[in-house]
Amino acid sequence: MRIAIIGGGWAGLAAAVRALDRGHLVTLLEMAPSLGGRARTVQQHGQHFDNGQHILIGAYTQTLALMRQVGADPARLLRRLPLSLTRPDGTGLALTCRSSAASFAWAVLRHSHWHWRSRLAMLKASAGWAARGFECPADWTVEVLTKALPLEVRQELVEPLCVAALNTPAQTASARVFLRVLKDALMQQVGGADLLLPLRPLDDLLPEPGLSWLRTHGADIRLRCRARDVAPHRSGWMVDTEAFDQVILACPAQEAARLTRACNPAWSAAAAQLTHSAITTVYLTCAGARLARPMVFLPEGPAQFAFDHRAMGLGQDRFAFVISAADDMQHLNRNQLAQSVLDQALHQFPAGTWPAPLQVSGVFTERRATFRCEPTAQRPAAAVAPGLWAAGDYVEGPYPSTLEGAVRSGQEAADLAHQAFAMQNRAPRRDSP
Repeated sequence: MRIAIIGGGWAGLAAAVRALDRGHLVTLLEMAPSLGGRARTVQQHGQHFDNGQHILIGAYTQTLALMRQVGADPARLLRRLPLSLTRPDGTGLALTCRSSAASFAWAVLRHSHWHWRSRLAMLKASAGWAARGFECPADWTVEVLTKALPLEVRQELVEPLCVAALNTPAQTASARVFLRVLKDALMQQVGGADLLLPLRPLDDLLPEPGLSWLRTHGADIRLRCRARDVAPHRSGWMVDTEAFDQVILACPAQEAARLTRACNPAWSAAAAQLTHSAITTVYLTCAGARLARPMVFLPEGPAQFAFDHRAMGLGQDRFAFVISAADDMQHLNRNQLAQSVLDQALHQFPAGTWPAPLQVSGVFTERRATFRCEPTAQRPAAAVAPGLWAAGDYVEGPYPSTLEGAVRSGQEAADLAHQAFAMQNRAPRRDSP
């Protein structure tokens, strides 16, 4: 099968690797000069930055397996730590190593900052969710799901977990997707909620080793190549002027909507109507500074989390402050965003945290970082038309916009294309005489 994959983000990389594994001829088209999509390394003012602070968790089984397949060893490239939601002063919720449901319960019980009634309420609520199979009405928001919990539990556990996982505030986030994340991270496997913090730039995790693996195995990789048109042709599809048996659209939703407008207007409209949320990452530097933990929860905005790159193992005095669901701050310019985070860093951390002047080294905003994971979100299906498939973290599926969701979607699209091609080319059955 000659298959074209349009888009070289993590979904496109996963689709390309899976298709090559199936023995097909892969052509990957990426409009940018490098692979990685919204999780890549960029250069600014002579320095290398990730275009946003990304983390993985232990439940990202397919992402970790894909890294291993292309020669990127997670044990060498990621630092595994128990999940913690500790504040700048070091207090807060911290799970033990190899986190699990029992570890979560124990962390809640020994969370001395909470009133004992709050601890029991959280344990009772989580037990109830588990008893109901982590299911709830489709129209519930996380706020509705957790409205009976004490305020301190909602503010210090539910809301930060929700905005970190779904990039959507609890007031509007889908409770069903939130529960699915909790189930897979805390209940399905030991260590599922563990933090996996990158020890290297994002390009080293998948984009660069993936590119090398694909080229070694015969893929045709075309960078700085934007597909202008996708149209049906005989028993396959034309991408611009080139014929393919199957096509996977692993590009952003708005780009996929443009390419499908003529061949499937309904699917195109579904992709185009998705609304998105921004994520802003402000990088600060301060020589000799250290945070209480590699990742610190900030109970008051604008940023919800701060990451200590030296403590993570990245070898530099750099700190990433992440503003998730940052849509209400998009009216601010780069300097205003940086100043708001500088003020936060100076006021919310204990005295002596910053032994030298704080300096802004980079500001990055992904305006379409994720789709808004709300109960009303109607995500388009993976099947666009016969022989035409969609892959991406916005495509219909159980997960929010995450690296794992993108990888799984890419693999599923490649499997669907393989199955469809096999059915199409199956030899006709001969009836017995």
